[in-house]
Amino acid sequence: MPPDTLPPSAAARRETLRKLTLAGVVAFTGMATQARADTITVRTAEIRPEEDGYVLNAEFDLTINSTLEEALQRGVPLYFILELEVFHPRWYWLDEKVLSVDVQYRITWNALTQQYRISSGLFAQTLYSLEEVERFLSRVTSRPIARRDQLQKGARYDAALRLRLDTNQLPKPFQVNALTSREWSLQSDWSRWGFTA
Repeated sequence: MPPDTLPPSAAARRETLRKLTLAGVVAFTGMATQARADTITVRTAEIRPEEDGYVLNAEFDLTINSTLEEALQRGVPLYFILELEVFHPRWYWLDEKVLSVDVQYRITWNALTQQYRISSGLFAQTLYSLEEVERFLSRVTSRPIARRDQLQKGARYDAALRLRLDTNQLPKPFQVNALTSREWSLQSDWSRWGFTA
């Protein structure tokens, strides 16, 4: 029997099934978008030579979700770690780790001044919105990583880079939340590439 000549009850069931399927696809797409929103993506990364040594340039896609924003506004500092590793590949044995750089960023919220503060080592900066914080964390420009003599000129190296929320720095109750909730596991996968010094 052609589809147009189905009995009314069969046509209604078919239409209901089509709507449920469409709703399921929309819900699944929404969950997939939400899952991507809780991760960091490395857009670009490069190591460049300069006069004094080698520098890192990188860009990330980063969104601080509402759970982390609420924690900040309740006085919980957030720590992000930028990790870079450089290896010298060896065909006869495991690759040799030549360089390992960790940069920690501490983000706090001051309720009195309504400002965010980012600090890293001796550096500190005040920002006025969460979007500015995200932009700051998303861009690494000319970050010194090595002296000229640390990498052999003309040699081939492999680099790996990632940015992540350091849940080990959170207060203990939040560390427990971080174990069970995806909203606290904000991190990128390792981005890997090769370069010649």
